[in-house]
Amino acid sequence: MTESIKHIVVVGGGTAGWLTAGRIAAEHKENQAIQVTLVESPNVPIVGVGEGTWPTMRSTLIKLGIREDDFINQCDVSFKQGAKFAKWSKNIEEDFYYHPLVLPQGFSKVNLVPHWQQQGVSQSFSDAVCFQEALCEKGLAPKTIRNPQYGAVANYAYHLNAGKFSQFLQKHCTSNLRVKHVLADVRSVTENELGDIAHVTTEQAGDIAGDLFIDCSGFSALLIGKHYQIPFNSCNDVLFVDNALAVQVPYEQEDDPIASHTISTAQQAGWIWDIGLQHRRGIGHVYSSAFTSEDQAYADLSRYIGRNIDDLSVKKISFDSGYRDKFWHRNCVAVGLAAGFVEPLEASSLVLVELSAQMIAEQLPACRSVMDIIAKRFNDTFTYRWLRIVDFLKLHYVPSQREEAFWQENRAAHSIPESLKELMHLWRYHPPYDHDFTSNNEVFPAASYQYVLYGMGFKTDLSLYRTNDAEMALAKEQFHLNKMNIAKAVDMLPTNRELINKIKAFGLQAI
Repeated sequence: MTESIKHIVVVGGGTAGWLTAGRIAAEHKENQAIQVTLVESPNVPIVGVGEGTWPTMRSTLIKLGIREDDFINQCDVSFKQGAKFAKWSKNIEEDFYYHPLVLPQGFSKVNLVPHWQQQGVSQSFSDAVCFQEALCEKGLAPKTIRNPQYGAVANYAYHLNAGKFSQFLQKHCTSNLRVKHVLADVRSVTENELGDIAHVTTEQAGDIAGDLFIDCSGFSALLIGKHYQIPFNSCNDVLFVDNALAVQVPYEQEDDPIASHTISTAQQAGWIWDIGLQHRRGIGHVYSSAFTSEDQAYADLSRYIGRNIDDLSVKKISFDSGYRDKFWHRNCVAVGLAAGFVEPLEASSLVLVELSAQMIAEQLPACRSVMDIIAKRFNDTFTYRWLRIVDFLKLHYVPSQREEAFWQENRAAHSIPESLKELMHLWRYHPPYDHDFTSNNEVFPAASYQYVLYGMGFKTDLSLYRTNDAEMALAKEQFHLNKMNIAKAVDMLPTNRELINKIKAFGLQAI
């Protein structure tokens, strides 16, 4: 119980496995006693459709010691500055809003929501309070070639080729971070007298022992699910979509513009994502089988793309929304799809991988005797985060005015979590702000709730709202500063494709 934790075994590859293995190995690079081994089946294909990240990925890549221009050039990367939601409120062409990646102007000083609403909302909320909607609408990049690796004018994340990213991480982790890579199929799990996993037995490499096992085996959940039988908490009664049809669509012309944001377009029983990479778009229809047929989902996807998709390779993925009852049990931790999955709205699955890998790496138990304490902390933290993510994703549906059965059921009271009902009642009279979210483990800031709520047309009753002349003057100043920031940024920034071409030709300077 008091022997040091030395050997960490990651079961499963893909983005989750390699990010987790790399993050732990990088954190403990100077400790030669710690060995990270990743066991990956040579026969299981990677899901490989999670192509959007959060801005946190920049910090993760820095921690791993990866150059940004190498990442961009080798993983078909483009820049992402947020998400555009089309037809989510009303089924009309002019209906859209943005969830950008920058905070509202002066967010720490004043809540601009009531002052924007009192102006008559002639301008969209995100356009009035931040400069990023303007950049996205014009297809501009978040930086220039003069900004260093990971430097920014506007906060940004990435769109990437998930398959190439896994290969890129594998090469980096094995070449630079001493991660041992074993290609083998796990056939059985053996426990010690404490009930911990002593070793996994593989078909090609025999027994692989470890002190801590991390389950990154995807939906199969070999360790946390099949072996330990940790229950799965379904969220299908809250989040209705359960299937996705994913396809890769090449650009018509080599120099076609690359969107600076994820585009999410509502459909009769779900929504379609559209992600622009360097040489193609990743497009997928996420839908509920309870409200539409597979044939209709194909037809909706084909109509969106504007061509027959029979000659394209369409990947169908079925899933249950939900998460494990606990994620760390004995000496086994689940990360990625083994821990849970919800619809790929807001790229929440990948950020949970990053956050999980970070916490494991930074709080790696010194010995088995303290592991259960850290496990409890980990379980409490990620249960809270999953609950908040479910609430936030549901928020995208509740204010909708669409009349299809899928959308009506989404705003039915019985399908809305009590925690979200309570907040939405509060927001009828109090605009959301930082004081509504006091945990250190929040995933989405109050600003994200503002962008979605008021983008969807939500109105707060301000008849009882208290303000003063100083606050009104400060708000007016922030609106003016935002207009200046828009003009300045639009004038100086290249397009997404222009910047990527320059990076491929010249690279980026060091930080």
